[in-house]
Amino acid sequence: MKVRKIVILTAALTLAFGSAVFADTVTQKLKVFIDRKEASDAGIMVDNKAYLAVGAFAKSLQAMVSWDNDEKKVTIFKPNVHMITMKDNATFGSVTSGRTQFLVFAQIDSLKTDISAFKVTITDPYGDETLIDGRDSGDKDFPSGKEDFWFKTKEISYDFTSKGQYLIRFWMKMNGDSSMQVVSEKVIASK
Repeated sequence: MKVRKIVILTAALTLAFGSAVFADTVTQKLKVFIDRKEASDAGIMVDNKAYLAVGAFAKSLQAMVSWDNDEKKVTIFKPNVHMITMKDNATFGSVTSGRTQFLVFAQIDSLKTDISAFKVTITDPYGDETLIDGRDSGDKDFPSGKEDFWFKTKEISYDFTSKGQYLIRFWMKMNGDSSMQVVSEKVIASK
């Protein structure tokens, strides 16, 4: 009886180990580096073909991703969004610590999907985010149906209290989607 249990246990373990080894040879994790940083669980190799996770790939491109579950279809939209930070009618990219009044000017073009909202935020070196300005489809000056538009935020007074990098982000929300996605980033260095 003991011998029979040992044989069955040995066979089960052999099959389990063999299946794991076979699965590992068919599917292998793939290291994916985006801007010299390794993205976790961003890719696999199957039958000598590399597959990347759409979310990680789109995020690195600062693109919007749309998923249609009925059609099992992923669509990626990458509008061109250029931002300029302005203080006293002059552009800037670095500040000294302290309170600064500024605004953000954004040029958006090649927007190939309809959006329902957008916003501009600033994030301090510790990850705290502050809304600068934004619009949604209910606003009278919202650029509905436009592929190209410009946007100038209101002037804000912001306290650059810490030294480091502050991120200005332009976010968009596609029609029918519930979340905002980053489509452009600009760095302001605080010395």
